[in-house]
Order: sequence, then C-alpha cells, then structure tokens
Amino acid sequence: MHIAIAGNIGAGKTSLTDSLSKHYKWQGHFEEVVENPYLDDFYHQMERWSFNLQVYFLNSRFGQLIEIQKNNKNVIQDRSIYEDAHIFAPNLHAMGLLSQRDYQNYKSLFELMENMVTGPDLMIYLRSSIPNLVGNIHKRGREFENSISIDYLSRLNERYEAWIHNYDKGKLLIIDVDELNFVDNPEDMGSIIERIDSEINGLF
Repeated sequence: MHIAIAGNIGAGKTSLTDSLSKHYKWQGHFEEVVENPYLDDFYHQMERWSFNLQVYFLNSRFGQLIEIQKNNKNVIQDRSIYEDAHIFAPNLHAMGLLSQRDYQNYKSLFELMENMVTGPDLMIYLRSSIPNLVGNIHKRGREFENSISIDYLSRLNERYEAWIHNYDKGKLLIIDVDELNFVDNPEDMGSIIERIDSEINGLF
C-alpha cells in the first residue's frame, strides 16, 4: 500500500505523514528539506537556483519511488513526484524563473522517470486557503521560508486545484484542512483516519 500526501507549502503534509505512519505503523517517506543543499539559495535567488532545486527534488522523489516499489512495504509519502512536475516547475517557468531550455530538460527527465514508476494507491490532497498556509509557515519558523510571497503561494494553489481536478493516477481523497487541527486535536485526527480507512479498505 502506497499513500502519498499532496498539498501546498504549509498545508500540513509532513505532520500528517508523521501522524499516519505512527498510527498505521507504516514506513514514512519524508521530503528532504533540512538536507536540501539548494533550498535556502533558491528562496534568496529563485532564477539562479530553480533548475538545480527542481532536479534535486525530482531525483530525490524518484529514488523514494524506486525504493517503495522494490521493498513492497506499506508506506506514506510526504509529497508526490507529480507535484514537482505539474505544479512547481511549470509555475517557475510561467514566472520567468525557469528558462524554456531548462524547463524542457526538466520535463524530459520527468517523463523518462514517470515511465518507470507507478502512481500511489491513494493520493490525499490537503486543500488549504492562503491565510492558513501563511499561518502554518510562520508557526514552524523556517528562516528560509520567510521570503515566500503570498503571490507565490496563490499561484501554487491555483495550479494544485487544476492538477487535482484532472488527477487520474488512482484513488483520490481531498481533505479541507482550514477548519481542522489534526496536530493538536485527536478528534480531528480521528475524522481523517476514518476517511482514509474507508478508502483503503477497498484497496486491499
């Protein structure tokens, strides 16, 4: 069983991945943030480092998927490979922060990798408003995220909604997280687990 959790920056993907992996006693695959050698540079100089960052994330998530498929264990993945290719990279390209040459190179790499992996059994999309995202970003206090603009988050949100509307890689569960506090409220966490259980029971 492979569950992937999708959502914008600050939607709660890592927290939910951590909680669900503990609840189900499944393996959690987390996004490389602290270890990422490009992230800090990217937020200070997006145009210079966008291609490097996107290729790093693509390589990292492709490696995760190869490991997931090889080990055949139950896993929960913090962000999917599809988000990089369908949201972040095209957004940077549209903003003029990723050149046409680099974008085409990136897309070719993704298409090659996509042919070698399969989509998750269940995709969970955490839908969030911009104020909620901003609040969560400030709350976790990562210094390199201080320069993220509301315009950047809004552009990403629009692309997330368009991508989810056309998602066809497998089962999809959409969770509106604005009114939920699954980190501190056990009832909210319980309601999410109930919804996931009803989805995955049909997959076994």
